[in-house]
Amino acid sequence: MMRLTKAVVLGGALIALGCGHPMSRKLEGTWYGDGVEAFEERHVARATGWAKSLRFTFSGSQLTISIAAEEPRNGEYRIRSVRNSQVLLAVRRPDGREDLAQFELDGEHTMRWKVGEDRAIVLRREL
Repeated sequence: MMRLTKAVVLGGALIALGCGHPMSRKLEGTWYGDGVEAFEERHVARATGWAKSLRFTFSGSQLTISIAAEEPRNGEYRIRSVRNSQVLLAVRRPDGREDLAQFELDGEHTMRWKVGEDRAIVLRREL
């Protein structure tokens, strides 16, 4: 009986880990702001400073965004679409509305948060 109970618990845990979008597993963890791309030269220093204060933490279906000197914000996210390395997320606000965020993964340790036109915030993950 003990073996059966352990098998059921282990099986349930494996099923829970296996559920969800495969891209969620690639996003899992904490990503730190590292720099910016395609910003006007006059804005690069300020944007880079802001980017380096940024942290995205993906845990299960939750996303927490931390920016220096501000309270962290979190919400449930879902993957709206994936195309090659491009990921579109819908993040639920406390009022129920959703914000969209587009990311581009560049390997296991680097991704870009697309913030308009060709601009991006570069994020790195340390494993």
